[in-house]
Amino acid sequence: MSSEIVKALQFLCDEKGLQYEVVLEALESALAAAYRKDFGSKTGNYTVKFDPETGDMQVWDIKTVVEDMTEEEVEAAQTELTARREQAREEGRELAEEEIADLHVFNPKLHIMLSEAKLIKADAEVGEVLEIEKEVPHDFGRMAAMTAKQVIIQKLREAERSVVFDDIKAQEGTLIQGTVQRRDRTGAVTIDLGKIMATLPQTEQSPREQYRPGLRMKFYILKAEMTQRGPEITLSRSSKKMVETVFAQEIPEIASGDVEIRAIARDPGNRSKVAVFTDDEAIDPIGACIGQKGSRITTIIEELGGEKIDVIQWKDNAVEFIKQALSPAKVDGVELDEENKEAKAFVAEDQFSLAIGRGGQNVRLAADLTGWKINVVQQDNEEVVVSSEDEVDKVEEVVNGSSKEEVGVAEESTEKEEERE
Repeated sequence: MSSEIVKALQFLCDEKGLQYEVVLEALESALAAAYRKDFGSKTGNYTVKFDPETGDMQVWDIKTVVEDMTEEEVEAAQTELTARREQAREEGRELAEEEIADLHVFNPKLHIMLSEAKLIKADAEVGEVLEIEKEVPHDFGRMAAMTAKQVIIQKLREAERSVVFDDIKAQEGTLIQGTVQRRDRTGAVTIDLGKIMATLPQTEQSPREQYRPGLRMKFYILKAEMTQRGPEITLSRSSKKMVETVFAQEIPEIASGDVEIRAIARDPGNRSKVAVFTDDEAIDPIGACIGQKGSRITTIIEELGGEKIDVIQWKDNAVEFIKQALSPAKVDGVELDEENKEAKAFVAEDQFSLAIGRGGQNVRLAADLTGWKINVVQQDNEEVVVSSEDEVDKVEEVVNGSSKEEVGVAEESTEKEEERE
């Protein structure tokens, strides 16, 4: 009999991926619930010790000894406790232990008054924890067995969920495969990670992606937290960190540290700029990221849902870095205002729209990448200026001030650059 119990426990461990002690603890909690149902009382604080080798069990009622109190004192303390809890609830918080330390609250499930405790143990003292042993008169009845079954199922689910959560927590900051389930009223998408559900908030979604139910894709694990409502896993498809993680996953030189990602600027779903650096003269950092015939960068673009990627070389020199950041446009010169952290980038007329990008996207990403406010100035007409901080409407207004033919040539050039990437 005992060996069958041990085998059953071990089977549960293997099936659920749980430790033996966790399953045994769940069984003991279930037996305590069954004891309360058949032989105990609602005020019992029962704990069970079960020996799977022999099949024997011992039961104790655990009580802390407190000072004697009258019924009036018990009711007054309970009323005050309820009032303080209500006030904390109205303030949107939980009642702290320090806030009730002055109350002598009597909980019959956890406490036993001193005079009663002395009947059990003559030298009992206030604050002492009594383990009052209880007898098990006979086998449990059907209802107690049902109760035990429900408790053990619940405990095992909680334990399994905890193990899964710990595994996800360890993967925080990495990519994970998931299946889209549904979208709620807030716009958040529920993602099935296999044994646990996660959330993709609207703010972490890539604007151009469609999250259709059943779609499998990779997500960046932004954070995993254990809350009062259970585990909460937040995913992202728009984080800069996702770009960095995909690069590290697909490019061995970055994973090994031979090539470093120094900065990332991202317009999720549209374009990212990634600045890379290496101090190994034998390695071309841009070539390592692009791969032979663009094989590596193509895989990364697919992983990011078709998002375009500009890989540029990091420069310590701000002028050179800003020139690189504004690629694919060719910049003739850069003037820096160190005090205000502003830069003027001078470009030829046929490079103006290319430097700005559609709706100012290119110059905004370059500014984010370098940390400088960038003003793109047309070389032969310094009145034609677009700032990295300008709104889309203002950018379009400035661009449309040029001739349609010039704009068309610049946009055609942009298209060709994107095709080459």
